[in-house]
Amino acid sequence: MRTLVLWDIDHTLVSIDGLSREIYADVFAEITGRPTEKVASMAGQTDLAITAETLRHHGITPSPDLIEAFMGALAEAFSSRRHEIKARGRALDGARAVLEALADRTDVIQSVLTGNMKPVAEYKLTAFDLNHLVDFEVGAYGQDAAERPTLVRLAQDRATSKYGETFDAATTVLIGDTPNDVLAGHQGGARVIAVATGSSTKSQLQEAGAELVLNSLTDTDAAVRAILSAGQ
Repeated sequence: MRTLVLWDIDHTLVSIDGLSREIYADVFAEITGRPTEKVASMAGQTDLAITAETLRHHGITPSPDLIEAFMGALAEAFSSRRHEIKARGRALDGARAVLEALADRTDVIQSVLTGNMKPVAEYKLTAFDLNHLVDFEVGAYGQDAAERPTLVRLAQDRATSKYGETFDAATTVLIGDTPNDVLAGHQGGARVIAVATGSSTKSQLQEAGAELVLNSLTDTDAAVRAILSAGQ
């Protein structure tokens, strides 16, 4: 029986120094023809949810057509500025080593569960040469659903379709840096390892109910042990 490991991306594996917020602001102005007053909170949210909330903040109804146009422009903007991801960002300390250690194991299937749209997720990991370490086909992304818990079941179903194994809360581990990641895992059907590498403190992640909270991923052996034990 294999463990399905699902990684959050932003502030768990990589950081890109506010680029996402800049792009959202630019796309809002492009799509609506209005100046951007505020971009919605991004922590633990999906691109669908961020887009809808940003529009609502400006008094604009997030109709399906408008959401589709916004998401398309968002993907194009990230594509045109993807060179900035590496220039301005970094892979977080220890992330590569843990990904490599898990990728070498035959008892692990490793993918992503992220609020980013799939192409954006690929740009971010490719910028730091991490893309070959995860199976993007079985991941779940910010264009798939507005609510993050839904993404867990979707990733499990995709992994089942590809690998012919059933994945549930006993065999799925989600790693993320926000209370929303913890909530998504528990409501969606996964155990959660949280890392205090984003804006949430260790105590906040513990209070959210994570099975274990790590300060970082810098201790490769400890991180791998935690992930594997959570999936047993």
